[in-house]
Amino acid sequence: MARQSSSYAILCASFNQDNSGFAISTKDGFKIFDSNTGRLCYERAVGAFIIVEMLYSSSLLAIVGAGEQPSLSPRRLCLFNTTTGAPLREMTFLTSILAVRLNRKRLVVVLQEKTYIYDSNSLAILDTVDTVPNLKGLCAFSPSLDGCFLALPASTIKGSVLVYNVMELQSHCEIDAHRSPLAAITLSSNGTYIATASEQGTIIRVHLVSEATQSYSFRRGTYPSTIFSLSFAPSLQLPDILAAMSSSGSVHIFSLGFATNQRCQRSSSFLGSILPDSVNDALDPADHHVLHTAVSAGVRSYAVVRKVDKIPDSSSSEFSSCRNIPSVSTTRTSLHGAWIANSTF
Repeated sequence: MARQSSSYAILCASFNQDNSGFAISTKDGFKIFDSNTGRLCYERAVGAFIIVEMLYSSSLLAIVGAGEQPSLSPRRLCLFNTTTGAPLREMTFLTSILAVRLNRKRLVVVLQEKTYIYDSNSLAILDTVDTVPNLKGLCAFSPSLDGCFLALPASTIKGSVLVYNVMELQSHCEIDAHRSPLAAITLSSNGTYIATASEQGTIIRVHLVSEATQSYSFRRGTYPSTIFSLSFAPSLQLPDILAAMSSSGSVHIFSLGFATNQRCQRSSSFLGSILPDSVNDALDPADHHVLHTAVSAGVRSYAVVRKVDKIPDSSSSEFSSCRNIPSVSTTRTSLHGAWIANSTF
């Protein structure tokens, strides 16, 4: 494992849309790294930032200050050009900015009770979404222009999620995913799946966005744990891989493709044919791999799978396993490493 350490606490840690790069911020400034090599790509020591969002590997950043200096207000969004080292545009809001998401067509700014949708090029405001109190700025965004969705909490007492079509500027559906309030949400990059975890943290559910139907239900563990992050691997005609980072310090990797194959095999059996779908989902097996103690327990961390490679079976012309290469960024250090998942997907 390669490790990049910091002498200061990290205020924010985020990956770009294809997980090829990540940003970290301390009280002195922010840095951009290449996820594959750990190489430092850009740094700027101008003060503390609580949000640093990248637009793929371009020179555009969306940054929000931590408020420790008058010029770095948490209510001000700055679109920054790393090539020129100068701001392109600044936008000020009435309350603190809790999250920012963007792609080449849309810019999303999440406040506590409102979410604003902008055109990324002209910065014209396109829509305003009123939300339930969202103190943590919980949201998910699929950057694909063909399936561009935004997910936001729809309730403060149960795990309901609002899915909004960002390109068509209209609500797509509302999904009741859990009985407890949401702790983590993620959308696959192509907008096909949405994964959710509640504050209990024992079950992770995956829904098909187009139909708002539950497709998978994975058990992370028996005892409650806070899910710090959920993330899908890039979808390139390979089994969809879902990564979960828990407060226990472990990284959990699930294969949706493996679960589909097992479900088909089970439903063809006698017992599988007589069990209702809800029971089948509860018993859904998963190719579940755990990287124990990846970080210290209790340290807020974010895990992504930045690459998935097929590994051919030497005894046949088919592929027998996939190699998942995860990256983990924490509020104390940033690290990245390789992990072989020796399973048939």
